[in-house]
Amino acid sequence: MQDKAALKEQKIREYWQENDTFHASVRNREGKKSYVFYEGPPTANGMPHAGHALGRTIKDFIARYKTMDGYQVKRKAGWDTHGLPVELEVEKQLKISGKEQIETYGIERFIEKCKESVFTYEREWMQFTEALGYWVDMEDPYITLDNSYIESVWHILSHIHGEGLLYKGHRVVPYCPHCETSLSSHEVAQGYKDVSDLSATAKFLVEGTTDEYLLGWTTTPWTLPANVAIAVHPDLTYVTVQQENEKYIVAEGLAMTLFKGDFKVVASCKGKDLAGVRYEAPFSYVKINKGHQVVLADFVTDQSGTGLVHIAPAYGEDDYRVVQDNDLDFVHIVDGKGRYTEEITPLAGRFVKNCDVDIIKLLAERNRLFHKEKYTHSYPHCWRCDSPLLYYAMEGWFIRMTDVKEKMQENNRKVEWHPGHMQEGRFGKFLDNMVDWNIGRNRYWGTPLNVWTCKCGKEKAPGSIAELRQEAIGSVPENIELHKPYVDKIQLRCECGDVMQRTSEVIDVWFDSGSMPFAQYHYPFGNKKLFESQYPADVVIEGVDQTRGWFYSLLAVSTLMTGKAPYKRVLSLGHILDENGQKMSKSKGNALNPTELMETYGADALRWALLSDSAPWNNKRFSERTVAQAKSKMIDTLSNVFSFYQLYQQIDQFNGERDSGGVRTTLDEWVLSRLHSVMKQVNDYLEKYDITNAARELGVFLDELSNWYVRRSRQRFWSSGMTDDKRAAFSTLYEVLKKTAQLLAPFTPYIAEDIYLQLTGSSVHLTDYPKPCSELINIQLEKDMTTVRQVVELTRAARNTAGIKTKQPLAALYVLGENDSERLVDYAETIKEETNVKEIELKEKEGLFTYSVKLDFAAAGPRLGKRVGEAKQALAQIEQVQIKELIENGKINISDLELTTEDVILKKVPSDQLLLSEGNGLSVLLDTKLTTELKEEGFVREVIREVQTYRKELDLPVEKRVNLYVDASPAVIDVMKKYTDMLYHNLVLQNVLYSQYDKAKTVEVDGENLHLGVE
Repeated sequence: MQDKAALKEQKIREYWQENDTFHASVRNREGKKSYVFYEGPPTANGMPHAGHALGRTIKDFIARYKTMDGYQVKRKAGWDTHGLPVELEVEKQLKISGKEQIETYGIERFIEKCKESVFTYEREWMQFTEALGYWVDMEDPYITLDNSYIESVWHILSHIHGEGLLYKGHRVVPYCPHCETSLSSHEVAQGYKDVSDLSATAKFLVEGTTDEYLLGWTTTPWTLPANVAIAVHPDLTYVTVQQENEKYIVAEGLAMTLFKGDFKVVASCKGKDLAGVRYEAPFSYVKINKGHQVVLADFVTDQSGTGLVHIAPAYGEDDYRVVQDNDLDFVHIVDGKGRYTEEITPLAGRFVKNCDVDIIKLLAERNRLFHKEKYTHSYPHCWRCDSPLLYYAMEGWFIRMTDVKEKMQENNRKVEWHPGHMQEGRFGKFLDNMVDWNIGRNRYWGTPLNVWTCKCGKEKAPGSIAELRQEAIGSVPENIELHKPYVDKIQLRCECGDVMQRTSEVIDVWFDSGSMPFAQYHYPFGNKKLFESQYPADVVIEGVDQTRGWFYSLLAVSTLMTGKAPYKRVLSLGHILDENGQKMSKSKGNALNPTELMETYGADALRWALLSDSAPWNNKRFSERTVAQAKSKMIDTLSNVFSFYQLYQQIDQFNGERDSGGVRTTLDEWVLSRLHSVMKQVNDYLEKYDITNAARELGVFLDELSNWYVRRSRQRFWSSGMTDDKRAAFSTLYEVLKKTAQLLAPFTPYIAEDIYLQLTGSSVHLTDYPKPCSELINIQLEKDMTTVRQVVELTRAARNTAGIKTKQPLAALYVLGENDSERLVDYAETIKEETNVKEIELKEKEGLFTYSVKLDFAAAGPRLGKRVGEAKQALAQIEQVQIKELIENGKINISDLELTTEDVILKKVPSDQLLLSEGNGLSVLLDTKLTTELKEEGFVREVIREVQTYRKELDLPVEKRVNLYVDASPAVIDVMKKYTDMLYHNLVLQNVLYSQYDKAKTVEVDGENLHLGVE
């Protein structure tokens, strides 16, 4: 069911649309300094989730705040449309799988289907974005599939190629056998999972022996059929161990770990002495001409395994390099789908990662298995399809990121990170280990890599459509689409006279998104001035997982293109978890639907919950209850305060702009002081991007406004006529509500707009963010009022302990404490009213309480040692006069022992019928003795409460004066008459009539039945 707040928000959205308020807020700042915001492009082929709600809320908050703070903030939306996620979705729809079936279906038809599917959930994304109140220009978004966008990406790649940084190479790269394409290092970093795998220690028979083995260890048993070498460290000591009838060569430091039972060391040597030793591999499926020998490698250690590492050149970077350095054979036994090739006869056609157990069984059958064990480790999986990755040596296109590594690090040091530890931590460490960017993808739906090659070895990388036309053989269609298979048909002429063909790859989708600062404005082909005004960004905002995604690709592309960082600061947001700290997912059934939450509680409640709950860079435990509490505590509180103001404003026809003035009370001065103090604090927090503490500061103020200022001021609004006091109350509350709406506008844009519109007739989002007036801040007044409120809270706690209602008046309250109690004299009447006591005493006097004292064993024990028992006994007999001496002097000599206040635990023990409540350096003692008069007054106050409840039930206007009929026992009527003034003071009455009434309501108060009528 749609909440009232959600319905109100819908009306506000209609107002924004009718008045074009978003664009007006941008136009109004024309000529002002720009604050540049980049939108990380979402994909519209999946539904928005809670993480998107957080990201879009923070983005909108920053943009709204900076706009109100005087900047022009252009907000161009974007759509990420390329890549494997789209292809996989289309494969599902077409019920096909893999490249073979795609090509059978037809690449052109497949590309068209990809285009169609890209915006499957565009409508839902638009509705979600609008409902959340996220102002971003969705009418003119950048779209990564557009020719204009791709042309800008081509321009960047052409520049990189021209700098000699784009090259074709043969390297071991992470490869997804399901997607049949390689990945870049930053893509791999996004998909690690903890898995259980088998490791194997295999026996490699030393050539010329029948019983001597090299023990080679591997965590990927499936690679053993491709063994080419065994690597040892040249400087490690290796030993030959005899156990039973066999000898084994292992690192000396691991022998004790590897061998159990009886064994002896029969020989020892350095690793370099083993170089060239030949052996018989466990499997002979593949013929090796040069290999099956020991080689030297510095990466080998004796920290795990055996100190000898099995080398399979196609499946590891170290392996590949060692084989290349030693000029050994290259062996590849896995096809493009991750299956063994035909030569591995017993396992041909099977997915290699599923064959570890089979390999180990085959080793055991051949007496080539020394040891196997399961181990848990973090293993990379494809971030798109969740398949485990393999490492393949393959040909591909790379960008020499290692050439710009230092520049990347230098640029990162100039960025302001939130949270700060990301700069040198998660992001900095990733840059430290940066490798060349594997840019090519052997897929279909993406930006085609704009490199044409010739058999002669020459390459061309046209950087524009015009350049493509200029170099092309034949004409290029006017409406050429820069996608496969269309661009594949274009051939270029080579200087050698031959024909150049485009390399078949599309590019890594992260390069697309990293190019957005340039490509969103079709740079350098148009909008050059606009681009220059919008580069670099003042802020980019995304989830922490984008550290190795968008944050990296932005920095990489920009550094390659301009040598500069593309952003001045990064806000890296934490994950949204469920209330138990688990990651949200549909499969677990714990995912929250942000659209449903907004329909139930309103967007403001969702936004406030996200902004005030915890710092945005922390992982958040989040639930529907969090949003419900945000609505109840903040949205409803503010709404109730405004409704109160509006109700009486309409009755008295008060006009906030025209009818200012009046004689302000201390309470008015206090709330204005608090408003401006909060304003100062909020501005300070927001300048440091501390959104959460700014929100909490406002939350505290709203509670003070509602539960102290408005509640304490109610009777001022009830009074008849427009007195100076009433005018001051109105004008003060008007001012506070107006400024509060402005302060809250970036946080909760709907309720802020609703209130400001009704107060002023104009949009809050077209105003300046309020700045504090120091002349209105009275720190001493705020401190005094804080103390008053603390006294009230302590007194209420004492009442709760005694089970005495607030409506029941009590005789006296004694306030004691370290604070300057004399300052409370001016607030005595306020405290009496709030605590419902007849008298208040602000000075300590005899007879209110005594002290109890006992030894603090934890504090005194170490100092007193064996004399602890004596001290305990001495304190049991101490006199009150001695305790006072201890308090005054901080120490006392007793039974030949010196004790200090740090050695003891002191407690006040109140006298009979006094109740003690302590906190914040204050103590209150409440006299709980009830006289007849006090009981009678308490009774009348309960009757007043019943009448007020009855008025609400009858839905009477608050200002309507009524006749009150009371029919009760003579004793009750006598009491009521005694307190006639109180009735008229607290109820809006014409007359009180002690007689029967036809439609009377019967209530029970303290065991007495009363028949109440209201007319």
